Amino acid sequence: MADPAVRTDEDIVDEDWYGNDLTGTRFVDCRFSRVDLTELRSRNVIFDSCRFGNCAFNASEHHESSFIACIFARTSFFAATLAGCKLSGSVFTDCDFHPITIRGGLWQGVTLRGADLTMIDFSGVDFRDADLSESDLSGAKLRSCDLSRATLRNTRLADADLTSAIFDGVDLAAAILQNTHVDISGAVAVAAAHGAVLD
Repeated sequence: MADPAVRTDEDIVDEDWYGNDLTGTRFVDCRFSRVDLTELRSRNVIFDSCRFGNCAFNASEHHESSFIACIFARTSFFAATLAGCKLSGSVFTDCDFHPITIRGGLWQGVTLRGADLTMIDFSGVDFRDADLSESDLSGAKLRSCDLSRATLRNTRLADADLTSAIFDGVDLAAAILQNTHVDISGAVAVAAAHGAVLD
């Protein structure tokens, strides 16, 4: 018998899920199109390989939920909260993230290419292997983020706070740094990226 808490391979179109509580539900290979998820609540909910197109997560709250290998296109996260969420392998295209509250989480391997992420507080987020190329992180807080092997090609980091961030395997020379805040280890990484010889 199929588990009623698991929804698989569904097309969910033009539905109003305003204020719904999805706790205990798992979605696999589902396609959400023009779904209103405003003020939705999720805790330990799993979205696995789902697609979201023209959806609204406005003012929704997600705690320890997972969006694994999902695709988000033209979707709004206005005033949304993502606390301790896992977004590994997810791809975001033409999405609106302002304003948004993010409290840690695993964002390993996410693609946020060309995204407007200005002034967002990503402190403590695990961005290992993430593609942040062409994105604008001006004024963003990336304190204590793990950016190991992240792609920062033409990523704008003007006035960004990168103190205590980890840059293992990152080509910082490819990023656009201007008044970027780093600690001693970050300064060493930046210097090395620009050809300095550290004695």
